Amino acid sequence: MFRLSTDKLLAAAKEKGDETGYAIAKRTGIDQSAISRILRGRFQPDLNSALRMAHAYDTTVEALMERVEAAA
Repeated sequence: MFRLSTDKLLAAAKEKGDETGYAIAKRTGIDQSAISRILRGRFQPDLNSALRMAHAYDTTVEALMERVEAAA
């Protein structure tokens, strides 16, 4: 199972000079409240949002993901 890695998203954002949720929201066009929930680990983006983040930061969706163990 995979999920968006907030650490990887923040690292990609920082490379572009985006160090706040507001800056990430502005660059990606994703609502600031959604970005806030994503960064706090309370929400996983849908594929469209993940693609927008990857495109905004010149990376791939796969590069923003991390593997997690499935619950038994």
